[in-house]
Amino acid sequence: MSRSTFTTHTVRVNGTQLAYTDEGEVCPVVLLHGHAYDRSMWDAQVRTLTRRGWRVIAPDLRGFGDSEVTPGIVYTEEFAADVLALLDHLGLGSVVLVGFSMAGQVALQILAEHPERVAALVVNDTVPRAEDAAGRRRRHTGADAIIAGGMAAYAEKVLASMILAENVERLPDVARAVREMIAASPAQGAAAAMRGRAERQDFTATLRAWDGPALVVVGEGDAFDGGAAEVMADLLPRGELAVVPRSGHTPNMENPADYDAVLTRFLGGLA
Repeated sequence: MSRSTFTTHTVRVNGTQLAYTDEGEVCPVVLLHGHAYDRSMWDAQVRTLTRRGWRVIAPDLRGFGDSEVTPGIVYTEEFAADVLALLDHLGLGSVVLVGFSMAGQVALQILAEHPERVAALVVNDTVPRAEDAAGRRRRHTGADAIIAGGMAAYAEKVLASMILAENVERLPDVARAVREMIAASPAQGAAAAMRGRAERQDFTATLRAWDGPALVVVGEGDAFDGGAAEVMADLLPRGELAVVPRSGHTPNMENPADYDAVLTRFLGGLA
């Protein structure tokens, strides 16, 4: 169940029920959470952005939070279709799209298929490349382990990669929130998403072709980055790169002050 402090709205799209946050007015920004997280990861940013006059929509992707679970496998294309259907339900055309980690790939899938729906792009601690054979095998093995061992064990295993290892001790409230959010994620939903990510496409050409405003954000100690953020910023014709200090894979929770400053500065420049 999502731990978001905001009102839960629901809608049925593409055969599944999605839960989402919808706060504020005009200038829509869509915040998409990462794997084994839910929309509550964005609660601080919802407060920041709505105070500055933005409308913020933050869904629980299918299989996570308060949204229905689709067991087996859920492809990146399906997540993207759900987000687009939600925007249609809300009567929204183009939006500022912010995708974190797995959902950075969902945002890029939307950009690849429907660039007209993206007014501006923010990719946050994500990797644009397709998986190679070894990567696909790791994803499927990881999904098997989630089903076998449960989400609490998975949360303990990945915590020091999802945030900086030093932040596990330095920021105990953040560490607890991340651990509990992952542990509460439905195992079938998390496994289905992991299997789908194994088959995702390569978004290099999509990045190179996008001529709209774009921001790439990464925590300075992101364990999964491997130089991907710099590559993406270079590929994007109008790409900006922002490195958030004292943070790992989840900078918006580990260092929300600096993260929010980066995001609001970018959004403020869109007008």
